[in-house]
Amino acid sequence: MADLKQAFETAVANSKNLSERPDNATLLKIYALYKQATAGDNTDKKPGFGDMVGRAKWDAWNGMKGTSSDDAMQQYVDLINSLS
Repeated sequence: MADLKQAFETAVANSKNLSERPDNATLLKIYALYKQATAGDNTDKKPGFGDMVGRAKWDAWNGMKGTSSDDAMQQYVDLINSLS
């Protein structure tokens, strides 16, 4: 468990120093995995139609519903490592 948390924290730090910016779909996946790992299931109110970015982020995070924190951390680590 401690190893996974350490790997996750390292991946979070590495995500800020990627050699090139990932495409929007990948950025949404990174965001959703991070939120699921750190905050759990999405319980926030869905943003309105005027907030396109907020809505896309909400949808991505909501799509992770039911994924355990540990699973989300591992997926996040794997994704960041594949991009590095």
